[in-house]
Amino acid sequence: MIKLYLSPSCSSCRKVKKYFIDQKIPFKEINILSHEISLEELKDMLSKSENGTDDIISKRSKIIKEGNIDVDSMSLNELLDFIKANPTILKRPIILSDNILQVGYNADDIEIFEKAKRIASLACQNCPDYEGCEHPFKLKK
Repeated sequence: MIKLYLSPSCSSCRKVKKYFIDQKIPFKEINILSHEISLEELKDMLSKSENGTDDIISKRSKIIKEGNIDVDSMSLNELLDFIKANPTILKRPIILSDNILQVGYNADDIEIFEKAKRIASLACQNCPDYEGCEHPFKLKK
């Protein structure tokens, strides 16, 4: 299942959510302001990132700028705790699937998830329980 980490006031977040709805791509919406992001979720994001915390943290965020916070000097555990306490430092939207992380909304890049959807559909065809398969991407015969 694709997870969209969003905030309601973010215009890019609204665009990506609309795209997924329009394309009928199932997703789980996670509001970073009302959902306490777990350490496991953060570690999952980082495990799929190319550049570690640089991919998911906005060093231009108000909290980091005004607090003169040097995230580069923090240990990973300190940084993860800081993100949990200050989720608005996360770049948005964060789009996360089983093996793909994308940050931000770019209509061209979002097609990665269309490909993932097609791959999942093909995987269903090889499912031993194909007839009873409830996978949301299952191709119709």
